[in-house]
Amino acid sequence: MPHLEMILVMGIVFNLVEQIVAEEHGEATWDALIDEAGVDGAYASLGNYPDQEVMALATAACTRFDCSMDTLLRWLGKKSVPVFAERYPHFFERYRTVTPFLTSLNDFIHPEVKLLYPGASPPLFEFDTPAPDRLVITYSSERKMCMFGEGLVEGSAEHYGQRVSIEQSRCMLRGDEKCDLVIDLLT
Repeated sequence: MPHLEMILVMGIVFNLVEQIVAEEHGEATWDALIDEAGVDGAYASLGNYPDQEVMALATAACTRFDCSMDTLLRWLGKKSVPVFAERYPHFFERYRTVTPFLTSLNDFIHPEVKLLYPGASPPLFEFDTPAPDRLVITYSSERKMCMFGEGLVEGSAEHYGQRVSIEQSRCMLRGDEKCDLVIDLLT
């Protein structure tokens, strides 16, 4: 689980989670999660909120859905991609496959996120393509939400009509300094 230092989360993330939960489980479930987490629940998309609030919601969701934090974060990551693609099609339209899309995160998407949301601290990625059908993403973030990243990779691959397998050779949750997501493109 990510450590709970005072890190700010963009309101758009809360709005995204609300949309996913409401679509999958109903608006009443989102309202119940707000109550169970003991958070305000009023999140402006341009606002920034303490990580503790998103973690309180995630913990309440794990209890309600009887799943681990890793399972929840991976599910949210995967379900986020169609919502992002609908809201921000220009991020996706310029690519035809998952690899160039993923490798654009630091160059195009994250700088634009920082412009739109001052104070945002998106994760840092390093990329290596040791083979044409393999991408290694080295992930670093104070939030240690690599499982959300795995879900984003899965959702992105689905968006581009590709299949992938993902393994983590290093993981911050296991005490490593960074995470390595080893992604094999499947035919």
